[in-house]
This record gives sequence, structure tokens and C-alpha cells, in this order.
Amino acid sequence: MLAGRGDLADEPLLAAWAQRGWPLIARRPVCEDVPGTVPLGLPLPPAREKRRLTLRLAPEDLVDSAPPPTLADARAAAPEAWRNTIASLLALDPQVRCFGSLAWQHLTGLAYLTAESDLDLLWRVDSAEAADALAGRIAEIAERAPMRIDGEFVTPAGVGVQWREWRSPARELVAKDRYGVRLADRAELLP
Repeated sequence: MLAGRGDLADEPLLAAWAQRGWPLIARRPVCEDVPGTVPLGLPLPPAREKRRLTLRLAPEDLVDSAPPPTLADARAAAPEAWRNTIASLLALDPQVRCFGSLAWQHLTGLAYLTAESDLDLLWRVDSAEAADALAGRIAEIAERAPMRIDGEFVTPAGVGVQWREWRSPARELVAKDRYGVRLADRAELLP
């Protein structure tokens, strides 16, 4: 794939990316994606100007697939100032997953986190009642956190809704899935 991407020839991190076993991330398809390929992305670290690469692979070229790391697994890569907040979040849900800068730093060992980094998380929720309770607890933790806590609730159907938006009184919420972004009625997302 890299041999056909002359625009990436000057990127030193890419030469050994696959050999190091570092991942790519699934992304939504865009118009220029070739049908039958798997749309992937790669955000480079801030030292590489946070360049966002769009990549495509043939399905047979995929070596493995895995969900984002758990926050419990990634916490060792977090700054010391984040540790108490992470402990509180893990007490709410030990299976919460992370993405974004913390996940990339954990997975690669490269410096992705900066003083402005958010903590990006994914929580599985299966009911509106559970989402309401979880959003309230996250908000309490976020009030005293040294970083911004971002993230989404993921429904059993695989639809994501930003946790702060879920906490709002809005009836229609921005819902994301692997195919796109749309407005969805709150009651349709979680019973």
C-alpha cells in the first residue's frame, strides 16, 4: 500500500509502522474510497504536525482486528496528574475503552499526549436509564478532572452518542456509526 503512496514517502514513521505491529484505525468511508477496500486512518503524533492519513487496504491484507484498548490497559501511558481521574472512571466501569491520544501513546510508545490533550473514552450502555446514571457520574468526575473528558456512549447496535449530549434535554441527538452521522431520536437509540 505504501509503495503506491508517493505522498507518504517522506514520512519516516511509516517505513516500519507495520513491522512494529502498530495499528491503524477504522474510519467511515469517504467518496474517494475504492469499493471493496477497508477504509483506515492513522493520526500521526503532534511532533509530526498531527497529520491525519487516510489509507485503504484490501480485506485480505488485514492482519488482525481488535477493539480500542481498555482504559485499564492504557493508564500507565497517562500523565501522573490524570491517574486519580482514571481511577475514578475505572471504578464506574472497569471495561471502559479509550481512543485518541492516550490510546495511540499506549499502543505505539510515541508522544501523542500534550498539555491540551483530552481523555477520549467509549462506554457500552444498554438502556437509557443506565446512560442517564452513567452520564451523571461522569459529569461529577469531569468537574474536578485535570483534563477534558470526551467520549461516547455506544449502544448495542453500535451507535455512538457523545456523553455530554446524552446528558442534555434534547430529544434529537447526533448519532454516529460506521456509515455516517445523523440526527436520531433519543428513544430510538436506547429504550
